[in-house]
Amino acid sequence: MPTEKPSSLRLLIAISIAILAVSTSSVFIRFAQEEAPSLVIAASRLLLASLFLAPPALLKHRAELRKLTRQELLLGLLSGIFLAVHFATWITSLEYTTVTNSVVLVSTSPLWVALLAPIFLKEKLTKTVIIGMILTLIGGTIIGLSNNCAWDAGISCSFRSGFAQAEALKGNFLALAGAWALAGYLMIGRKLRAKMSLIPYIFLVYGMAAIVMLIILFVSGQTLFGYSPMTYLWLLLIAIFPQLIGHSTYNWALRYLPVALVAVVTLGEPIGSSILAFVILKEI
Repeated sequence: MPTEKPSSLRLLIAISIAILAVSTSSVFIRFAQEEAPSLVIAASRLLLASLFLAPPALLKHRAELRKLTRQELLLGLLSGIFLAVHFATWITSLEYTTVTNSVVLVSTSPLWVALLAPIFLKEKLTKTVIIGMILTLIGGTIIGLSNNCAWDAGISCSFRSGFAQAEALKGNFLALAGAWALAGYLMIGRKLRAKMSLIPYIFLVYGMAAIVMLIILFVSGQTLFGYSPMTYLWLLLIAIFPQLIGHSTYNWALRYLPVALVAVVTLGEPIGSSILAFVILKEI
């Protein structure tokens, strides 16, 4: 397994591609939610990603997977649980609040990572991370308390605070819960990626998360079947772009960068998602 750190340019290009890919998630999810329940979207995203990863993981990396210790498997399971909770809460939040509110609140994960990394990973906070934390707090507060706006013939905004509405409050809280779960997922990822190569790691974690989501679907009585071809197309796009390209690139970077810095980098997602939401969904 290569350990040489990529050049700064390569890291920058990879992270930029990841941000662009992940930014499509909210819009794709909104279209899929026209027919598919949120939990079905979360389960499909993880299951499809796992199926795509199965051939290279099992054919080329079987030996590494067999060598995993019980502790590493348990950490992989815990990381998968965090990832499943992240998607279940965040995707559901999009049913109740705006794309911008949801994405900005879920992107407060750098704050929680930065608070926990020095304790559990012994990683010191840098000036870049501290600035990112401050921006996260400011952005999350402004967007979370912002008025809902829509753009049709022009921009129109309600003067009722998003937090004053019961549904928006529920959506905002779910997005925040998604941020907490994402922080746990990134923290464990930083620890495991120091020992595991990318494909076995993401196959393990995405697979564990998919199993958790399938159990949740079974308990809730929901099904993956019976939707229109267009809905399945949206589910496929969610699995390919935000998950396989976006999240997997973040996981690749976790081997070379401090977890708090990777978490701060994800702050590019609210910008991209908000632009796409404005252009495609006419929503601010």
